[in-house]
Amino acid sequence: MTATYTFDVFSSLDGYGAASGDWTGYWGKQGPQLLDHRLAQHAGEQRMVLGANTYRAFAQMMAESTDESDVRDPWVTRMRTLPTIVVSNTLQEPLDWPDATLAKGDAVDVVARLKEESDVPLRSHGSLSMNRALMAAGLVDRLQVTVFPVVTGRTGLDRIFEGAADFDLELLESRTLDDRIQELVYRPTPH
Repeated sequence: MTATYTFDVFSSLDGYGAASGDWTGYWGKQGPQLLDHRLAQHAGEQRMVLGANTYRAFAQMMAESTDESDVRDPWVTRMRTLPTIVVSNTLQEPLDWPDATLAKGDAVDVVARLKEESDVPLRSHGSLSMNRALMAAGLVDRLQVTVFPVVTGRTGLDRIFEGAADFDLELLESRTLDDRIQELVYRPTPH
């Protein structure tokens, strides 16, 4: 039996994973339901899979934060303590991340092997280019998109599906958090 792989991503309504300017984390729209739900999603046994760029961004964000900062939400702290595979041909160990292992090679090969070998679900947050390649290879079982109620047409960064293949999406779950944030979970299949 193969492990389930979830590509988990935050998005503005217009498909950006981040923004510049005066936007803060979560585009300033987080609330208690979102934060509690995220913590619950990371409570069970699972393994995180991160690409090099996302790992670098998370590691820098954590290094520059304090225990009191919003960056260290309970779910982010929990995510950071989960066993993590960082897929990279450029990084070197040791990684500045508890319980992280570096996996060199092509992400498609690494994740295909992990899906066969893992006895717990796999989850990746962000890691856009890696996850686009994994979707194209048919390795993403669940696409979880958390849509924040903002349009960042001028300040948007990191188009989530820029250059991605075409997919049909079967809606598996949906929920509204804090009366404004949509979480949509899909099963992607190549179109």
